[in-house]
Amino acid sequence: MKFEELIELWDKDSHIDKTELGDEALKIPKLHHKYYQVLIHEKLLLKKYEANMKTLKLEKYEFYSQGPTDETRKKGWELPAKGLILKSDLPMYIDADKDIINLSLKIGLQQEKIIYLDSIIKTIMNRGYLIKSAIDFLKFTHGV
Repeated sequence: MKFEELIELWDKDSHIDKTELGDEALKIPKLHHKYYQVLIHEKLLLKKYEANMKTLKLEKYEFYSQGPTDETRKKGWELPAKGLILKSDLPMYIDADKDIINLSLKIGLQQEKIIYLDSIIKTIMNRGYLIKSAIDFLKFTHGV
């Protein structure tokens, strides 16, 4: 799920109908279930990206230290103009590699989605207290 879609979805689900507080209280378990499923899916996707990163780093290490193969040529990988790289310089070239950077950005975005989903779930867990406070306030303002 795209981050923008997640934000829009929570924007719709976060609203509490003040006229139907009882119904809103009953929706809490469904909301929790809905967002927990999304959280689990996004965590699994993060694990996949992290595993892909490990594989990609190994492939890039072999590429930069041993030179291109038919497989790496098909992927469009090219060595820098100076050719093979010294082992001491490998980490710098691997960290600056465009494929590594792109995957790192995906991992970073995925981590931010998980943080956002965690905060949504915490908010959902506190929703019952918010609804109870609203009900108590209505009782107070109506003299009950």
